[in-house]
Amino acid sequence: MADIDFVKHDQGGVNARILAKETKADFRRVEAASLKIKASFASAEGKRLFIRYFNTFQLGIHFISVISRTRLNHDDVSKVEVLIRSQMDKVAEDLNKAIDGAEALFHANGITSTATYDTVPLDLEVGVLSSSSRRYLEILGKLDQLMPLLQTLEIHEIITQQAVDVERAALKRKVRDVANGARNLATRLRREMNALDARRPASEAGSAGDVERSQSGETPPADDAAASLLLEADAGQGVAGADDIAPSPSPEADAVPVDPA
Repeated sequence: MADIDFVKHDQGGVNARILAKETKADFRRVEAASLKIKASFASAEGKRLFIRYFNTFQLGIHFISVISRTRLNHDDVSKVEVLIRSQMDKVAEDLNKAIDGAEALFHANGITSTATYDTVPLDLEVGVLSSSSRRYLEILGKLDQLMPLLQTLEIHEIITQQAVDVERAALKRKVRDVANGARNLATRLRREMNALDARRPASEAGSAGDVERSQSGETPPADDAAASLLLEADAGQGVAGADDIAPSPSPEADAVPVDPA
């Protein structure tokens, strides 16, 4: 007997709606080359977090690593980069542990197949500007990989829906906070650059004295500010983004729906 399809399936409308709701990131001032990497996201969480936060992270880390180095102390900028990398490493470790834990439950309970999505995957070629951006893209991929594993375990009643919701929300917050933290730190460095401009005499505009004043300690140390801002990001209290660094996420970004709209 031939298969009878009595369900209407998504033909790409979900992805179109997700993309339509988001403001396009402005990369017109970014002159760096990018490595084109193919990426695919199947879960609702992976799609939305990628669309809302990947470019936010890219623009923030580009400002920190490239633009701020033209004016600020290189050692201070490096400390900011180390903080962001440390945060990403911790999030990646948490996601790896969650994936390993889910796979162990699969094995212990004889589960051999994973739940799949009937919506069309979001397949795209991503322009990656830096190694930090590549790492963040990998983190988003890990989150996308974990989501159907958790759904499968809930379907088999190995874990409860409440446990799935708690773990999903915690991991999404950590992934989101990486991007928000980078944006906040970029904002702080921009403010330091603006303060440096305000302090120097107009006759010295364009001189090489910026680097000397930064190295002499006139510019506030970036590492203390960075640590403070990362803590604020973890608590959901990050400062507002600066112009030309990265657009703030949409108001609904703090509550990524489980099912596609």
